[in-house]
Amino acid sequence: MAVNETVIAMLRPKPNMARLAKDSAEVRAAAQAAVDSPDGIGTIASYWTEVSLPATGTWNAPGKGGAQADIVLTAPQDGVPLLFIEVDNCHETAEELADKLEKYARFFRRQVKDTDGRERPMWRTRWTVPEGRYRDAPHPPVLLVFNRVGERNPNRTVPRLQELTRHLWQGERLPGGHHLYDRKIPIIAVGLNQLRQHGPAGPVFARFGRGGPQTLLEAIGNPRREAADAREQEEAKVRAAAYQAELRRAAQEQAAKQAAEREARRPVCTGCGAKFTDARWEAVQPKGWGAAKDSHPQLCEGCKQKAGAVVRPAADTPECRKPVRGEAGPDDFWEEPQRPVCTECGAAFTDERWKATKRVGWGDSPAKRPSLCGDCDQRFEADLDLAWGVSPRQEERDQEQDQAVPKQKVTGWLSRLRR
Repeated sequence: MAVNETVIAMLRPKPNMARLAKDSAEVRAAAQAAVDSPDGIGTIASYWTEVSLPATGTWNAPGKGGAQADIVLTAPQDGVPLLFIEVDNCHETAEELADKLEKYARFFRRQVKDTDGRERPMWRTRWTVPEGRYRDAPHPPVLLVFNRVGERNPNRTVPRLQELTRHLWQGERLPGGHHLYDRKIPIIAVGLNQLRQHGPAGPVFARFGRGGPQTLLEAIGNPRREAADAREQEEAKVRAAAYQAELRRAAQEQAAKQAAEREARRPVCTGCGAKFTDARWEAVQPKGWGAAKDSHPQLCEGCKQKAGAVVRPAADTPECRKPVRGEAGPDDFWEEPQRPVCTECGAAFTDERWKATKRVGWGDSPAKRPSLCGDCDQRFEADLDLAWGVSPRQEERDQEQDQAVPKQKVTGWLSRLRR
């Protein structure tokens, strides 16, 4: 009967108020209080009674040395994947209860081959429970329900039982203040009267090794470990955010450094001293093979225009017209893509000078200094006259006159000597 009362206290079924309409006010008030109270755990199908836990033998033919659970509860939908319940009418001593818990421990430690051929704890071949975390895989919890009908006082039995079973339930304390319960049995104690009054949600459950009473879910779980994990996750998020902020700061500093280095490399106009704009800087960059080069790469755009920047001839002008394919132009020259610029003074060629320095056919330009404009070419001739006293052109005219005078025919014996 105590086992059945324990199941009802854990299940906490709700009465149907419609069927109590004709009952007395006291009955309806008690039923309403049951309806308003916290829900229980699981359904009637979640409970099994008198379940063998064989330390030897099989499920159907258990051997000696095993235990027999009064109640087995499986309600994963309510946060209780597996719970073994032992009901004591206060007739057993602390030593007898400790011996029963030792049998639970032998059953939990028993390994058998599962259907896939792998070794697993025997209890896992029948019940499904989530795997534990690294270094923290406790055994299923055991709930001791004391029904005070016998001569034993649970207030004296429980402390003695804690000392006798310390090796079964005591966990490993970590610096964070929580414990690890790897291969340990969570053992919880509660009175049946308190369980009837408050149900599983009431703070009436005392877990061995802990101070104050807790709810059932807190008692079978590890709230301090969960709080420590939550703090660790929060700290990890803070560290990750700080790391990302450091990466962004480093990227910004790197970008600023690269921008400063690029600004330091920005060309400066030799004419006015102003820095090149991005467009002008891009325009003077070396291009591919055969691409047209800028005429004044050392000048900004404004100074380039003042210095006579190269401008393509207007359409339908003689300079822009191209000879028919396969035929030579009017002067049999190959047209250059742009108007030349004097390499000495930077001035653009006049039409006459441009025409005079154009290449003829596949040969070179007939002008001696095709890279100079007309004025610079004349100054170059004048400098030669001053340096040598005789103009090279005068020397060429003298040579031409010498070639034009016919040579006299030599006769006599001198002519024979020349032969």
